[in-house]
Amino acid sequence: MKLTVVGCSGSFPSAESACSSYLVEADGYRLLLDMGNGALGELQRHCGLYDLDAIFLSHLHADHCIDMCAYFVARYYRHDGGRCDPVPVYGPEGTEQRLTTAYADTPTASSMSEVFDFHTVKPSTFDIGPFTVHTERVAHPVEAYGIRIEHGGRTLTYSGDTGVSASLDELARDADLFLCEAAFTHGKENIPDLHLNGREAGQSAARAGARRLLLTHIPPWTDPQVNLADARAVFDGRVELAAPRRTYEV
Repeated sequence: MKLTVVGCSGSFPSAESACSSYLVEADGYRLLLDMGNGALGELQRHCGLYDLDAIFLSHLHADHCIDMCAYFVARYYRHDGGRCDPVPVYGPEGTEQRLTTAYADTPTASSMSEVFDFHTVKPSTFDIGPFTVHTERVAHPVEAYGIRIEHGGRTLTYSGDTGVSASLDELARDADLFLCEAAFTHGKENIPDLHLNGREAGQSAARAGARRLLLTHIPPWTDPQVNLADARAVFDGRVELAAPRRTYEV
């Protein structure tokens, strides 16, 4: 598998990065994880507008899904040969309604479903293209899911947004690459069931026995080097900061 960081800023875009969005590719299939603020523009550096095969939305906070409204425009009003066929979109219950409300003035109440084939995510195991995926609820104020993606004997886990969570540890069990949020700073923010700090992300990776940890979703007001050091202090494996436009082999 190949992972490309389209955007990795948490809460709102930074001067260097769009919000959360990650492109996973294998066997010519393209799965996008989340599409936060600014992600659609950045995505076009890595693939064509109409080349995505499926989209997974971890939850419905704007920094993970709001550019789906812009993507609706690109697919619904396509100018080079008619409206696009619906692309599968996997998200929490109410995803279609949330995006329709956010867009505010779709031609009809069902217009979103003309270009997006919505599937409701629950804790389960299923296939998306060549990938076997497993989803579990994680600890966040809204319904939110982490995802484990397996292909060719390799495993990628993406946390989405979460506080400390036993289900996240299980999703990351023996993962080759653990893409994990680290929005908070150890010793500064302490809000349960909202976000992880760098130390907690490292501890989760250690408990899971993950091989490599990639810290993401760090807001512009958080010092990423502090979170990186905190994660390295508790996890013996390889730890890096996610960087926009970087590609990682899984």
